[in-house]
Amino acid sequence: MKILMVSSEATPFAKAGGLADAVSALSRALQRAGHDVRILLPRYYCVDRTKLERVTESFSVEWPAGSIQAGLYKSVLPSSKVPVYFIDHEGLFGRDGIYGTKAEPDFADNTERFGLLSRAAFKLCRHLSWFPDILHAHDWPTSLVPVYLRELERGGDFARTASVLTVHNLGYQGAYPAGRFPSTGLPWERFGPAGFERGSTLNLLAAGIHSADFLTTVSPTYAREIQTPALGAGLDGLLRHRSASLVGILNGVDESEWNPESDPHIPRTYGPASLSAKDESKARLQAAMGLPIDPTVPLIGMTTRLSEQKGIGELFGPLHGSAWRICTEMRVQMAILGSGETWCEDELRSLASRLPNFRARIGYDEALAHLITAGSDFFLMPSHYEPCGLAQLYALRYGTLPIVRRTGGLADTVENYDETSGSGTGFMFDQLTPSSVFDTAGWAVWAWYNRPAQVLEMRKRAMSRVFSWDRSAAEYLKLYEMALAAAKKAGAAH
Repeated sequence: MKILMVSSEATPFAKAGGLADAVSALSRALQRAGHDVRILLPRYYCVDRTKLERVTESFSVEWPAGSIQAGLYKSVLPSSKVPVYFIDHEGLFGRDGIYGTKAEPDFADNTERFGLLSRAAFKLCRHLSWFPDILHAHDWPTSLVPVYLRELERGGDFARTASVLTVHNLGYQGAYPAGRFPSTGLPWERFGPAGFERGSTLNLLAAGIHSADFLTTVSPTYAREIQTPALGAGLDGLLRHRSASLVGILNGVDESEWNPESDPHIPRTYGPASLSAKDESKARLQAAMGLPIDPTVPLIGMTTRLSEQKGIGELFGPLHGSAWRICTEMRVQMAILGSGETWCEDELRSLASRLPNFRARIGYDEALAHLITAGSDFFLMPSHYEPCGLAQLYALRYGTLPIVRRTGGLADTVENYDETSGSGTGFMFDQLTPSSVFDTAGWAVWAWYNRPAQVLEMRKRAMSRVFSWDRSAAEYLKLYEMALAAAKKAGAAH
């Protein structure tokens, strides 16, 4: 198959979260399976154009109301032969931030920015005389791709092209004032029928869900959850309407980046048969974070965005969060890496100043993230919701047992501990409250001190679990075939 990935992120070029990792890893896996995969990204300020190959300086993207002049550059996805194309427009993309900055979290012209990216997908294919079987869009920034295919391009060069839209996180929808609609390049009479209208606002993701031939999200449980009012973020009715075309496919682990048997960021590599070497990562982590070096104390690690989705209120909320109790009522250590909401960053600094067994690093550090994953005994993810989650997959691969809420991809990938049989790969709870986080962390710490043989076997079992991108890619290929059949039917109706 010929597959064009259209995304706002892809590692190592531009990354704000797990979307970037997923797009790159899936593209590599599809190419390994023998398919012609290409990626289109914006050329943000953070992407050095001097390290890219110029394809053309005159890349004219047609709009119904005119055209926009841009540039086109090219690179190759590392560890693959996947071509990566970059649309270059200084006015729209030549700035700090992918979606916004701390001062302006959501750029006011994001409809123009990502509208240009989505229209450029069709221009790129024509420029290359390469017409894909699948246009695969990712999240709200590129959800205009299936809309443009359905509204403007269903005939002609793209008559045999199907669209797939992956919802990586329904909490982000691209909702803007309705007055921004003309910047999509579509006529006003399509505002409602094309699916943009949600109350008095323009909703890009809703339009993409309405228009795509097939929809995916990143775990089977999350695919069910988002069809409920509790986790549907206002789009549950639309998703139930499209349920026959919605499939949940788990993300995988990129073994080239996250593998304890080859990881350059840890002091000594290890596997299920050499778990004693994991202790060296723990000692290195304790030293790096300024914690007492003590192998007899369990260490709970966490790398996260400091956002409400991740359960930071229940964990770190001043006066009610469970982190203080965990560190004062248990013989344990905690090491946190993250950035996000200012109040939480301030609270982490405050906890670190008052607790000798709690340390936090504000920001993101790739090497430290690997060291926390390898050096911790337990990995904490008390998420309100978690579409898939990659951090718990990495933790399992490194023999670090997750402490998680039973939701989304966490429910699909972690098996709850049974203290009678010793089975399981982690520790789970259902209702997210400060007390449930405290109790489940306490359960894990209890097992550490009282069931060490079971904890060791759980580690080995966790490391044996396979979350392969090759397996995920095979499921996407089956879905692509279904999307092509749906597109063929839609084309005949059109």
